[in-house]
Order: sequence, then structure tokens, then C-alpha cells
Amino acid sequence: MINGLDHVLVPAPRHSEEAARKFYGSFLGLTEIEKPAALQGRGGLWFGLPDGRQIHVGIDEPFVPQKKAHPCFRTADLQQVMGHFEQHQVAYTLDTTLEVHRIFTTDPFGNRLEIVQGAHITTPLT
Repeated sequence: MINGLDHVLVPAPRHSEEAARKFYGSFLGLTEIEKPAALQGRGGLWFGLPDGRQIHVGIDEPFVPQKKAHPCFRTADLQQVMGHFEQHQVAYTLDTTLEVHRIFTTDPFGNRLEIVQGAHITTPLT
């Protein structure tokens, strides 16, 4: 049935495209990709990740930041990411409750984001 994940949508308030472009594009280094013409009138932006998956920043009214639900990005070097955040004075919280190294932060709209070094540990249910 399900064989992968295509994209995740994070909500944003109306007229927030420039802030989304600066954060997800310039700051996080994701590549902005063109939305299909039929969807462009809705606002928002799409970004591609190196593995082919996408992050969609979608306009949501009324807008409510997602404090629990969140996408999780992977990195090969979490120390480099934390240094980048510190250099640009972007707050994050280091979480050491699991065996993986990860941080939590928020985008400019208050949506929770996770960045993990490596992959999460998975144990199949029996």
C-alpha cells in the first residue's frame, strides 16, 4: 500500500511567502520549486529536499502555528546546523532523550521543526 512519503505541509499566515522564502530557502538552504499553475493562486511556496521529498508552505486561515505536529529534517552534521543557528541568532533546543542527536526550533510563524543527525531508531512491532 504505502511505500514512501512525498511531502509535508506546514501552515503559514496569508502574505508570508517572503518570510518563508528567507527561512526555508536562504536560511535552511532548501531549493524553492515551482507550484503547479492550478495551485499558484492559493499562495504559499514549495521547497525541494535533496532526496526528492518536498516541504509545502501552505496558507491556512485562520492560521494556527503547529506546536506539536512537525516535520523532521535530517542532517549529516548537527553541530554545523547548531553553529549556523547561533550565528544567525535563531533559537533552538537540544534534545538528548533519545539515542539520536536532535534539536527543535520554530519557523518564523511558530511552527515546530525538528532536525536530527542520522536516522531515528526504529524497532518493528511484533
